[in-house]
Amino acid sequence: MAGAGEPGREGSGQEPLLVFRTMMRRLRAECPWKREQTHRSLSRYLLEEAHETLEAVDALAAAEDAGDPRRRDAAASHLREELGDLLLQVYFHAAVAEEHGDFDLDDVASGLAEKMVRRNPHVFGPDPVAHDDATSVDDAWQRIKAEERPRAALLDGVPATLPALLLADKALDRLARAGRPVEDLDPDDLGDRLLGLVAEARAAGADPEQALRDAVRRRV
Repeated sequence: MAGAGEPGREGSGQEPLLVFRTMMRRLRAECPWKREQTHRSLSRYLLEEAHETLEAVDALAAAEDAGDPRRRDAAASHLREELGDLLLQVYFHAAVAEEHGDFDLDDVASGLAEKMVRRNPHVFGPDPVAHDDATSVDDAWQRIKAEERPRAALLDGVPATLPALLLADKALDRLARAGRPVEDLDPDDLGDRLLGLVAEARAAGADPEQALRDAVRRRV
């Protein structure tokens, strides 16, 4: 039988997400290492867990492509674990914020739900509008997002630290929406040639970041 201080007793009969919220608060109170963490000190772990989750996603895709059920099951289990580690970071940051009186996990979830309602009027609006394809949905999402957060500059809201291919993809998307297609690329400039390849990928409806990652994985 679980003791009074064990997760099995604390979470008896509760939803797992609520159980872990209670556990996170206790960890912050009783674990010296976790108690001293801040948003900034946790940043490296958020980045690491995000990359590990992406790796698990790629592994699952590779297993599915290989048509190996056992390998796929193992990859799916690994992805579940990595998503849990990523979720830990959300709980951790929310716990830190709660202690400072900034916001708590409920505020995070409520804000997200409100955003989904605002940006998906075709689903949640009083007069749902049918969209024929994903592109029109994305266009509507981007329009609503721009109305919520007017931009002073073209790349406002796009982190400069994004991987280069993803940054280029985002920049080309913003330029296209602003009616400023990229032209006159210099074929002798490596950067321009790479930018041209990203534009080519976009025209083909492909994700250049994922395409390059897949190409590398096929060869290693």
